Amino acid sequence: MSKFSVKQTQAGFSFNLVADNNEVIATSEVYTSKAACIKGIESVQYNAPLAPVEDQTVPGYESEGNPKFAVFKDKDGQFRFHLKAENGEIIAASEGYKAKDSCLKGIDSVRTNAFTADIVE
Repeated sequence: MSKFSVKQTQAGFSFNLVADNNEVIATSEVYTSKAACIKGIESVQYNAPLAPVEDQTVPGYESEGNPKFAVFKDKDGQFRFHLKAENGEIIAASEGYKAKDSCLKGIDSVRTNAFTADIVE
């Protein structure tokens, strides 16, 4: 079963959304408190099913409002996504993918797994 794995760091709290196969699908920023981290998880659960994909790798891409999944290429040429909340804040970020199709599958996995994922510490 998928899960949000909450962990404490020296700087605060963060989470990973982990799929059934134990692969990390998305990672959060660092929050100053555990309560704020839980609110971040709730924001992912709320926004992921609603968010369209804005593919910034396509010339002349159509800009979407928030919430959205923004797909882009990083400085190393890998595909990544950010899930942005209604206020435009990044609430989850992906790892780098070599292929855009894999990145899009990662987005589908967030949509599928986030709502039913357990929260564990």
